[in-house]
Amino acid sequence: MSASADVSGAPARARKFPHVPFGIQILLGLVLGIGLGLVARDAHLSWLATTLTQIGTIFVQLLKLAVPPLVFTAILVSVANLRKVANAARLALRTLMWFAITALIAVSIGIALGVVTKPGHGVSLGAGVKAPGTTGSWVDFLQGIIPTNVVGAFSEGNVLQIVFLGIVSGAAVLAVGDRMEPVVKASELVLELVQKALWWVIRLAPLGTLGLIGKAVAVYGWDLIKPLSTFVVDIYVGLALVLLVVYPLVLSLAGRVNPLKFFAGAWPAIQLGFVSRSSIGTLPMTQRVVTERLGVQKEYASFAVPFGATTKMDGCAALYPALAAIFVANVFGVHLGLKDYLLIAFTSVVGSAATAGLTGAIVMLTLTLTTLGLPLAGAGILLAIDPILDMGRTAINVAGQALVPVVVASREGILDRAVYDAPKGELIVAGAEPAVAATPAAAAAPTPVAA
Repeated sequence: MSASADVSGAPARARKFPHVPFGIQILLGLVLGIGLGLVARDAHLSWLATTLTQIGTIFVQLLKLAVPPLVFTAILVSVANLRKVANAARLALRTLMWFAITALIAVSIGIALGVVTKPGHGVSLGAGVKAPGTTGSWVDFLQGIIPTNVVGAFSEGNVLQIVFLGIVSGAAVLAVGDRMEPVVKASELVLELVQKALWWVIRLAPLGTLGLIGKAVAVYGWDLIKPLSTFVVDIYVGLALVLLVVYPLVLSLAGRVNPLKFFAGAWPAIQLGFVSRSSIGTLPMTQRVVTERLGVQKEYASFAVPFGATTKMDGCAALYPALAAIFVANVFGVHLGLKDYLLIAFTSVVGSAATAGLTGAIVMLTLTLTTLGLPLAGAGILLAIDPILDMGRTAINVAGQALVPVVVASREGILDRAVYDAPKGELIVAGAEPAVAATPAAAAAPTPVAA
């Protein structure tokens, strides 16, 4: 019998490569990136370090390329779609309330860790450390919300201004009414187009992971972590407390849902946030898992998730700037009192939008330091290890952005429990047609989110 035919005489199918789950691909990229980074650093292979840097840079640039149209259309559509949701104003207020509550808890954990461990003692600023070139202040923050030029907001990629324009445009659409339906439809089509392109970029995440992690190891190694070990440990302990203690308690007590089901459903987005370091870049994945795997009503999720991706930053805007401010104060020998800690909490909760969902939290950090009157030069030494910290921060951001819609939907009785409690299959991330591995509850879901 010929090897090219089976028993029935039909030609045998060509052998395919075994399917490797997307999560495993990212893990392989992570491990390989660390290995190549160590080789580049130890063997002084500048060309390898440069290649890894370029790979990571291109991946981040591809994510940022989609940011302006993605943010504007996502916010506009999310606000406009509130007309389809019963008790829309109540849901919006509850969402903002839980954003603030969880941010306040996160910043409190950061302050507590900083007071107990006193990060920054024994750290000296090197001669080459300079204050960051981009700083934030309350005046700049408030003035920067309103663009002087609409085109300039998009060409410069000023996410905060784009968020403002999206909110105003969405509110105008709601005010005008049904005549604006063509505008909403057009925005939805643009949003779908951008999300489709962004899914292709997300498919490159394993390669991007290799470059980003490889660059961090090749350039920074562990040399800069050693003198800042207490600060790094504080950050990741704080992030772990928020993710593994605070969020499960909020889900159990406030949302009355199983935390394990939440993490099983949200894990693909949390994982992508860790490697991409971009809440906005992770937005399509977050919205998919919230609706398809966690059972949040699509109409509500289309408001809560994009809004959270630009303003809900428990890692970057709450816990991190609190610890960083205490670190800088200790480095310069500045005593912080109760008033200062309350000011840190206020700044973190109110100023979260300054982070705008992009990689890094330097604007929020400098905003906090400026508010407290601390030297901005103290932020310079933290920039060196920022990529290492930003991975964990963004993962917490994304987890919080998925958690709040689940809690609010559950409390308001609009959470699909069958979808939420169903066993979670692998999230299939295909280049052309992303879909979720079928489960009985997912198959029965009436309105799966569009990719």
